Amino acid sequence: PQPSRPASVSPYPRRAPLLAPSPPRSSLQARRRKIFPHRAASSCPEPLSSRRHKLYRNSQNLSSPAAPLPLLPEASWLQFHLGISRDGLYPRSSPAVTRLLRDMRQSRTISADYSQDEKALLGACDCSQVVKPSGVHLKLVLKFQDFGKAMFKPMRQKREEETPEDFFYFVDFQRHNAEIAAFHLDRILDFRRVPPTVGRLINVTKEILEVTKNEVLQSVFFVSPASNVCFFAKCPYMCKTEYAVCGNPHLLEGSLSAFLPSLNLAPRLSIPNPWIRSYSFDGKEEWEVNPLYCNTVREIYPYSNSNRLLNIVDMAIFDFLIGNMDRHHYEMFTKFGDDGFLLHLDNARGFGRHSHDEISILAPLSQCCTIKRTTLLRLQLLAEPEYQLSDVMRESLLQDPLAPVLTEPHLLALDRRLQLVLDAVGKCIDTFGEATVVANDTAQPQSPAAHRAQLGT
Repeated sequence: PQPSRPASVSPYPRRAPLLAPSPPRSSLQARRRKIFPHRAASSCPEPLSSRRHKLYRNSQNLSSPAAPLPLLPEASWLQFHLGISRDGLYPRSSPAVTRLLRDMRQSRTISADYSQDEKALLGACDCSQVVKPSGVHLKLVLKFQDFGKAMFKPMRQKREEETPEDFFYFVDFQRHNAEIAAFHLDRILDFRRVPPTVGRLINVTKEILEVTKNEVLQSVFFVSPASNVCFFAKCPYMCKTEYAVCGNPHLLEGSLSAFLPSLNLAPRLSIPNPWIRSYSFDGKEEWEVNPLYCNTVREIYPYSNSNRLLNIVDMAIFDFLIGNMDRHHYEMFTKFGDDGFLLHLDNARGFGRHSHDEISILAPLSQCCTIKRTTLLRLQLLAEPEYQLSDVMRESLLQDPLAPVLTEPHLLALDRRLQLVLDAVGKCIDTFGEATVVANDTAQPQSPAAHRAQLGT
């Protein structure tokens, strides 16, 4: 038995009543001033990132709101947007793209923020325009003068490192140099469907931390034990300090991809790829088990009576050359209708394994046995010894500030994969004949309506 206690003594410490009146605020502030005379009346010190941000703004005389910048018609960002047409994102030998690549390399960063899909994960924006938040890759939107914006993807993997064999495609690393190389390859193939992309060394302290107004982004910066400035993403998956990216100590490689026009000005559709993968460890999609799957696709609008299927084959050839298995959606400008070109966006999972050729990426070509004549002629040209794809890519990539962008094994893999594409086309021609396989896309239709009617017949 417990020893008896006086009724006035409780075995538990006394607590103030839940609704007990709190001491006057003035008395609390007086106590704080007495205990911490060197501090302000606030209960906690200002975060380091906020203090650094204020010091930077003061040093740059940015304390007062900046005067609005005029929209200059000659700005490379605007000229790039005005050059988008039914044929591609930019015309061949576009001077606007040359100036845009230069400006993305040299322009001063005036703002940094999370991208829309990462904001959607945090509940900070409308998710209706978001295809699928990645949740595993850190990317930021950097703003420059003259209203220019670019998507920044930092270096996560060294060029000589291959993706481990045990990695599934949907958990693979995303590589900044793959984005750069994809732009150059897309331009060499004359698709012109990848936004202009360039490499740049970014000072993560001066060009991201000290110019961002996003407190969440400020809060994920820290200094590593090696005295390097690091930051990580806010998302549900690989978003911890273990997955941070770090400067050396401040400089960090990354890719910058030019933004497309606003959705308000140039609406886009986001459409699931008919050859989408299962994105599970054991699931299979119909196209992976049914070799006659393309017959079903041909019966579905718009693949039944438009140029769309040929564009899907173009995209599959492009993805096979770079080794990208992550093309779950594609986007199109609504202005150009059903026959518009497909945007080849988000190519960071390319160029992961030079020693492996993923033949399944070519399923649209091998199952549908159709290809544009212009695409086939370009591929045949790049297979010639004097215009070999690896040589043309090597020369093109030397223009980038982060050259060499690709290692030599990746460049040589392009030649090997190109030959595999031509072999697949050759098998189709042997089976169905050239007239059936090779679609003549050199004749321009008089009007979209007439073109659709002709294809329908």
